[in-house]
Amino acid sequence: MTREERGGLEAILGHHFEHPEWLELSLTHRSNRPNSGDNERLEFLGDRVLGLVASELLCQSFPDWNAGDLSKGLARIVSASSIYAAAQRLNLGSHLRLGAGEEKTGGREKKRLLVDAYEAIVGAMYLDAGLVTAGAFLRRTLIDPALAADKAQGLARTDHKSALQEWLQQRGLGTAEYRIWNESGPDHQKTFEVEVRHAGQRLSSSQGRSKKEAEQAAARLALEILEAGRGIA
Repeated sequence: MTREERGGLEAILGHHFEHPEWLELSLTHRSNRPNSGDNERLEFLGDRVLGLVASELLCQSFPDWNAGDLSKGLARIVSASSIYAAAQRLNLGSHLRLGAGEEKTGGREKKRLLVDAYEAIVGAMYLDAGLVTAGAFLRRTLIDPALAADKAQGLARTDHKSALQEWLQQRGLGTAEYRIWNESGPDHQKTFEVEVRHAGQRLSSSQGRSKKEAEQAAARLALEILEAGRGIA
């Protein structure tokens, strides 16, 4: 990474590294295998920092939540999908240091690689400047957007398929069915489109990078529609 490239990335991250080697290491996948190592240890550290910062913020933001609600909210904030979205907003893929194999198979867009890189950057920031700096980065790039995207009730409800099923069962309405009606994109970056149906009626549809993600998104939308008094009579 050149000095100019590093400076551009630091501007996006909002932190100038006193020890730039931490930043470079955080972006180095094991497939690259340089003499300096890879980002796995930093990813391990960053994951723990993320859990601590997010847990503290949830406790402060939602004083009425019990431990179960807090655990569900934490799981949603630190989910791979949330972190992947944050990594994409930061364009981390273009800065990854990959081996030839990962480069050829679309490694710069792979969810797992981007999630690991984001968490490794958190670990690098923590080592470079401490918890306050790492926490500010997490709030700006991941936690605040997640809180803004979800109402408190939605944030605590992590399994939308189960929540939809509970809503239906409480009213004696049976079960919902999920159907994939379209797949698009290359194998390493597929998009799945899923619809939710009940008693032959289409409730909602949504898409995601995996079948599970698309089903959860479609279930969440269906539940919002039903709770608003639309859909099933």
